[in-house]
Amino acid sequence: MERLVLNGEQLTVDGLVAAARNPAIKVELAPEAIERMHYSRAAVERFVAEGQVVYGITTGFGHFQNRTIDSDHVRELQRNIIMSHATGTGTPLRRDQVRAMLIVRVNTLAKGFSGIRPLVAQALLDLLNADILPIIPCQGSLGASGDLAPLAHASLILLGLGEAVEAGQSPVYGQRMSGAEVLARLNQKPLVLEAKEGLALTNGTALLSGLAALAIYDAEQLCRTAETIAALSMEALAALPSAFDQRLHAIRPHPRQIDSARSIRHLLQGSSFVYPNGEADPALYGPHKVQDAYSLRCVPQVHGAIRDAACYGRWATEIELNSATDNPLIVPVDPEQLAGEYEAISGGNFHGEPLALAMDFLKVALSELGNISERRTARLVDAGLNGNLLPPFLTEQGGLHSGMMLIQYTAVALASENKVLVHPAAADTIPTSGNQEDHVSMGPTAARQAVEMHDNVVGILACEALCAAQAIDLRWQKHQHLQLGQGTALAQQAIRQVVPFLAEDTVMYPHIERLKQLIVAGNLALAE
Repeated sequence: MERLVLNGEQLTVDGLVAAARNPAIKVELAPEAIERMHYSRAAVERFVAEGQVVYGITTGFGHFQNRTIDSDHVRELQRNIIMSHATGTGTPLRRDQVRAMLIVRVNTLAKGFSGIRPLVAQALLDLLNADILPIIPCQGSLGASGDLAPLAHASLILLGLGEAVEAGQSPVYGQRMSGAEVLARLNQKPLVLEAKEGLALTNGTALLSGLAALAIYDAEQLCRTAETIAALSMEALAALPSAFDQRLHAIRPHPRQIDSARSIRHLLQGSSFVYPNGEADPALYGPHKVQDAYSLRCVPQVHGAIRDAACYGRWATEIELNSATDNPLIVPVDPEQLAGEYEAISGGNFHGEPLALAMDFLKVALSELGNISERRTARLVDAGLNGNLLPPFLTEQGGLHSGMMLIQYTAVALASENKVLVHPAAADTIPTSGNQEDHVSMGPTAARQAVEMHDNVVGILACEALCAAQAIDLRWQKHQHLQLGQGTALAQQAIRQVVPFLAEDTVMYPHIERLKQLIVAGNLALAE
């Protein structure tokens, strides 16, 4: 059985996504993490016993930071924060999003700076490993002080409150269970939270980090898919391969631009569909040309920059996945002496700005990935733009049949929608908690928008793939000796396994949906 061991230091985007999307992977706490947690927990108990005034432990929260709580009400304080902060609304998060959030939360606690008992972190893992997941509304987090509302919804189950969904079922349509029913199923009693534990469960960037990891992973795969489909469009439009010459990109050495150009060369290797060097037969390759439109010849420059955005997002996200992000943090006076004295330090590690900006950057990149794809689709369906190399709207019976005319409309609609969603969420902030929390990141909004934009780009690329494959077959019908490249031949084959050549008009939406499924499955992510 596969397993993921959390020690607070080594969680990766790939490891998180694998466990989030495969419930068969069991998640465990590392022994050294449990030891660290015991040290900081002992410090919290000492603070309470000594009557020290420590934010969130012996005081109220946010605007109520100056209200001291006596030791008789410490447990009530921690239970109250869970209940009062569970204020989320909107469509429930997907299963993989909830799982990612829970894994990140436990990995943060495993660092040993949150002052929480290991048994509380283990209670979250018990939910995760049973795949009985809290129902968590997607809206309500400001990304500072962390993801308060979503984490509170997750933590309600530990108290025997809230709602969860049966293993393997949809959070929207599945069978719901009460928190009490979940604990009975797991043969557990409701947790009685001790000092600091309610705050530690709700304070931090677990939702933002989990969403970001999923978004980055999917965006990277989408970049490889987009390059494959772009190469197929290049063949359909008899593009000039000289634009991807290694020498050209070596003298503008952006590394991921170079990677993109190399991928296209690899995909097109052996192709006779692309425009040959020197003179070319107009019947095979259309009018004479010396360069192509930007949406074809500038793919490495555009896609390379998009890869840069995803690369930055991965870098920032993997730092965040292994960070302590709640408040206050219980840290050793001497970092080299974990068994020594500890103190509580209040700060702002819960602020989601690093990932908020990364997700807004990713949104811009995804928008561009869709924009340039739609422009290639436009060239495929417009005979005026492709030099009459292909029949208008990729049908031989134009007029009686509309062909792929409305396919481009759909791509345009999705690209336009992305231009609305791309507005930077981090540029907005509204003060909360009586102006104590007067600047927030809105990172979860940026991450959710990135997920939505990714889905739109999947649709845009499905439209391009449908048109490119149709165009390839139309050229093949007239010139059967033409050969696809070593990578694009595999792509055309994969597309034709789910969508046929369309000689006549038919109901189109099922073809788009099947290609979207092909893209999401990664079956066209053939670029390097």
